[in-house]
Amino acid sequence: MGHLISTLAFFTPQSGGSSNANQIDSLFKITLAIALVIFVLVEAGLLYALLKFRARKGAVAAQIRGNNRLEWGWTVGATVILLALAIVTFAKLSSIENPSNSGPEADKLASNGLLYASSERKLPPDGKSLTIKVVGRQYIWQYFYPGASEPDGLGAPYSYEEMVVPTKTTITLDIASADVVHSWWVPQLGGKFQAVPGYHNYTWFKVEKPGVFRGQCALLCGRGHARMIATVKAVPPAQFDQWLAYQKQLLSEANEQAKVARAKLNAQTGAGQVENP
Repeated sequence: MGHLISTLAFFTPQSGGSSNANQIDSLFKITLAIALVIFVLVEAGLLYALLKFRARKGAVAAQIRGNNRLEWGWTVGATVILLALAIVTFAKLSSIENPSNSGPEADKLASNGLLYASSERKLPPDGKSLTIKVVGRQYIWQYFYPGASEPDGLGAPYSYEEMVVPTKTTITLDIASADVVHSWWVPQLGGKFQAVPGYHNYTWFKVEKPGVFRGQCALLCGRGHARMIATVKAVPPAQFDQWLAYQKQLLSEANEQAKVARAKLNAQTGAGQVENP
């Protein structure tokens, strides 16, 4: 039984990290089950025909010119299967594309996001989500979090390679690229989305339990493509709040150090003077 489960897992999408990934996985498994039933029936019919109508001495093959009942049967059968797949797909599509609300303990964090939606950017029913900007660079992912110190968005806390998110919080991703086309994909959290220069793609996920989820750039983007990994670390909302505050503190300290260094350079004279255009 264990071998069967592991074999089936090899042919199905990774899931378990976010509800939209789980819906993608269940839709895939329903389609796979229907396909397997059809495959078994077709192969059984083929085997039956090979055995029953195999060549025999003196046997004369029947000459059949069409079978309306059979033709109507497989036409109607194929139509019913396609309709069933279409109904199941559209029934699950909403829960894959549309984010759900954050949990009560994460409501404050979710209010830090951009409260607008578009045809591409979906928001939960209550309009609250934590927006993280994902920027693909050759060959590393950079993540910008809410809390910019400047009105134009500059001074936002950021991290490289590892994205830190709070659990039970709806996370909406604003994905772009700084150079070439990349593809952001963490399989357990949902589908892959391209990072395109000059264009923004959007997706979402919500992690229920703390954990670490791994992915990688899914589009060949240059010689360092294999090293362009993506990691999402989910922590409780309170821990994320502390982590974000610490990142803001580090950024503020770095800015103060840079301010002191600039003042020192501006104060130098003579041969040690540095021109600052």
